[in-house]
Amino acid sequence: MELRLLATFEKVADVLSFTRAAAELGYAQSSVTSQIRALETSLGVDLFERLGSRIRLTEAGERLRPYARRMAELAEEARSAVAATAEPSGPIAVGTMESLTSYRLPPLLEYFHHRYPKVRLALRPTLGDETRQALRQGTYDVGFLMEAETAHEGLESEVLAPEPLVLVAAPGHPLAGGSELGTADLTGTPLVGTEPGCAYRDLFEAALDEPRFLEFGTIEASKRAVASGLGIALLPRVTVAGELAGGTLVALDWEAPFTLFTQLAWRRGKRLPAHVRLFVEQARRLVSEQRG
Repeated sequence: MELRLLATFEKVADVLSFTRAAAELGYAQSSVTSQIRALETSLGVDLFERLGSRIRLTEAGERLRPYARRMAELAEEARSAVAATAEPSGPIAVGTMESLTSYRLPPLLEYFHHRYPKVRLALRPTLGDETRQALRQGTYDVGFLMEAETAHEGLESEVLAPEPLVLVAAPGHPLAGGSELGTADLTGTPLVGTEPGCAYRDLFEAALDEPRFLEFGTIEASKRAVASGLGIALLPRVTVAGELAGGTLVALDWEAPFTLFTQLAWRRGKRLPAHVRLFVEQARRLVSEQRG
């Protein structure tokens, strides 16, 4: 089996799209399709089920996936070993979430774009459980988490910083200006939230009695809804710093009964290639030094 074919298979298995895999690999879609067919022919099995415009792995494809990943890691390790003085290069699949991608990671992404252009970052938007599972399976090289827990089964993780949270409302909201609000004071108040699976949304919901959430999916949509008076929202302080400074949102005097930590994680026992270790080191420096 050619490493080139396995690398293409791994990419298609990760994104479950021939078109997207071709774009990320810099190939024509027809080339990706041909490579997958060549690999299937050499193995004598189908690796993907074609379901109209969608695809999914067959049982054979699922069995091949961890081997393809291990071979890719060994090939990258060998490349790094014989080219230790060369410019860092190679792909990094990064699991992340909206609040971190938009508000914590820009300095890190900008640094790599200008300093290490041969390191190809692919950001994959996923939430906690999905990110952890993808790391364990080897789909992601590293993943950013925002969780209360700092130990994760099967993963190595490093706390980069505590993530301050703030309960926000429109300036004219009935709770605005109140002091030392308790959880009971929030009972019956309409709440604006991101999608379930987001750690701070789920913990906030668990802390309340009969919460009534309006789900707006994204942080930006949630902020607009709060500013329009549709409810209050618990969000990372870094995501609303501009609105608080500009007066379109106000912080309520309520303290969350839990603490979240922004973390970087990778599969336990995985030997990180040099360019991935570099990413971890710079994430530690650039993300840790930021404060909400």
